[in-house]
Amino acid sequence: MQRTDTSDSKRPPISALKHVFRFVAPYRWMAVGATVALVVTSGAMLMIGQAIRRVIDAGFGAGNGDYLDLYFGALFGVVVILAFGTFARFYCVTWVGERVVADIRKAVYGHVMKLSPAFFETTRSGEVLSRLTTDTELIQTLVGSSISVALRNMLLFLGSAGLLIVTSPRLTLLVALVIPLVVLPIIVLGRRLRKLSRESQDRIADLSARAGETLNAITTVQAYTYEFREGERFGQHAEDAFRTAVRRIRARAWLTALVMLLVFGAVNAVMWIGGKAVFAGEMSAGELSAFVFYAIIGASSVGSLSETWGDVQRAAGAAERLMQLLATEPLIRAPAEPQQLPAQPSGRLQFGAVRFHYPARPQTAALDDLSLDIDAGETVAIVGPSGAGKTTLFQLLLRFYDPESGAIRFDGIDIAQLDPVSLRQHIGLVAQEPVIFGATVAENIRYGRPEASDTDVQAAAEAAAAHGFIQALPQGYDTYLGERGVRLSGGQRQRIAIARALLRDPPVLLLDEATSSLDAESERKLQTALERLMQGRTTLVIAHRLATVQKADRIVVMDAGRIVASGRHDSLMAEDGLYARLARLQFMSGKTDAAA
Repeated sequence: MQRTDTSDSKRPPISALKHVFRFVAPYRWMAVGATVALVVTSGAMLMIGQAIRRVIDAGFGAGNGDYLDLYFGALFGVVVILAFGTFARFYCVTWVGERVVADIRKAVYGHVMKLSPAFFETTRSGEVLSRLTTDTELIQTLVGSSISVALRNMLLFLGSAGLLIVTSPRLTLLVALVIPLVVLPIIVLGRRLRKLSRESQDRIADLSARAGETLNAITTVQAYTYEFREGERFGQHAEDAFRTAVRRIRARAWLTALVMLLVFGAVNAVMWIGGKAVFAGEMSAGELSAFVFYAIIGASSVGSLSETWGDVQRAAGAAERLMQLLATEPLIRAPAEPQQLPAQPSGRLQFGAVRFHYPARPQTAALDDLSLDIDAGETVAIVGPSGAGKTTLFQLLLRFYDPESGAIRFDGIDIAQLDPVSLRQHIGLVAQEPVIFGATVAENIRYGRPEASDTDVQAAAEAAAAHGFIQALPQGYDTYLGERGVRLSGGQRQRIAIARALLRDPPVLLLDEATSSLDAESERKLQTALERLMQGRTTLVIAHRLATVQKADRIVVMDAGRIVASGRHDSLMAEDGLYARLARLQFMSGKTDAAA
């Protein structure tokens, strides 16, 4: 799978934003309310110009106090309508913006959760996080503010243009001459701004990815005293992002300044010519005041539209990135009509002539014509050197990838014909480095079965020899474990993971033994927990301990993606093959981790 291409040559037009508006559709009535309020406030703003004309001509010009009171009262009424309409518009638009962004974030996150591991081989998690945060914030700005501002200014511009023509066609012609001078820089600088906006978003994504990678490995960074160098690297990424942002800001500043200069320069010329027309008796002072008011409204609207255009450009880039992520298809999908496993699967597994290459390493076969039958309830220890294909067996059985040829069967059914979710619900996984989430002990164990009761959680912990140390924690099962379980020892994390698998109670267990050495007491408790976990289940264990291989029903020795030997410990030692060499390395080193 390839990374998303962000080159400018493949950048979509503003029409990319159409995908965002399908998220607005469910809240159309709120959007309609905002539109009504928008029309009312725009009309109220335009009415102010007529009120000013009446106040000046009928009030001040005619010296009639009654008219003055009437028109000032009307002016205040218009302002009240404007105020309440603005409140309604702001509330409705902002609500829709926040709601749409929340929906987009949920949609993107939910979709990413379904993508297969192949996607993450070529896409950094920091980039995905940047899409969920930075890009969605740009969408929120667009939906929750910029669109409303743009529509309001378009209405004000059209309304003021019409009233300008009614008030003075000759002066309106002068105003019209400046329009091409305003539109041209918007087009030219807008293209430049769009390119720089996209580059700025890419640099921010790089920055987030770098920070996430470093923070996830903070103990290694500190252990190797790499803090200063990592700080320098992050600083370089930050400076790259800053320099790109400065170029974008400069382009936007030039766009805004140039538009304001041209527009308000034209307004100044209009006032000068209009003043002469008043002295010549060609128009009244009130009409000139109203004309200037509408000219300023129109000019401000155009200037604001130029700024809003920058927001639209940035949001278009963000929308493209988000939609590309949503458009990424999972490599592994459920068939149109999936088969069903029995209500109580036995757990018999068959690998038939399986061949597989990882997408990121197409030149090397991870599994090469591998065949293996595992009876229900059998414990099979898988051993071999690094890169032999042991973990790949787990990856394919969990259907994170599909084999290129051959088939894997679960209770006689090809797993390619099963819904991946249904398949995985019948498999328990205990990884070599157990994953502990930033949650409580109970929530971590309940990950195996979310609907489990507190009693079930405690029973699983007791079976995993974890209840004792959990009770000693400050809040027991309600103790927050911190990110990655930093408050637990290695053995404790492993027993939490075992409790999670016990709670799931699957017919098939995949166990990748930890290679880390434990003290004698922790090792004893861990072995007890593992024996309880494997009892009565079909178990594939990537073995790193002599005790495990000796107790296994069968040992499968792998090398270069093939099975090179199979049998029990004593017979394999007698053959003096790869297994015997690996075992002798263990015995010579006095460690417990050489069998794999």
